[in-house]
This record gives sequence, C-alpha cells and structure tokens, in this order.
Amino acid sequence: MSASIKPISTPVKRDIDNPNDIAQFVRARRTQEGIRIDDAAKLCGVSVETLSKIETAKAGVNVDSLFKVLNGLGIKIVVKPW
Repeated sequence: MSASIKPISTPVKRDIDNPNDIAQFVRARRTQEGIRIDDAAKLCGVSVETLSKIETAKAGVNVDSLFKVLNGLGIKIVVKPW
C-alpha cells in the first residue's frame, strides 16, 4: 500500500521571477491532483530525475523538459507585456 500524497497549497505569489517560484507551482499542482512523482514524470514524458529537479529548482533542466511538465500538468504561463 502506497502512502497518500499530501497536497501542497497553490502559491499565492503570481509574479514568477526565479526557478523556485515555478517549482512551487509544479509540486503544488502534482500533489493537489494526488499524482505520485513517478506517475507524473511518465505522464509528462520526462524522467523522475528531471521532474524532481524541476520541483526542487535544481539547475540542469532544459526548457523543452520544463514545458513538457508544465503542459502535462496543465500549468499555463502568461507573459505580461512590459
């Protein structure tokens, strides 16, 4: 029997200005959906290592992988004109 996944609250901050901000949104989305990290990685078409790096804001993730995860989890990025 696997442990239940504890949902993390959606971050209140909406201005994304560092990798940790994106990491918080990704982890919150995955845990709120009750998806284990290995299942989410498979769903998004990335390795568990890559998803873990994204969720912990570690360096070494390419943009294509980041967008696979964002799209796979239904997270949209909106750019405001400066």
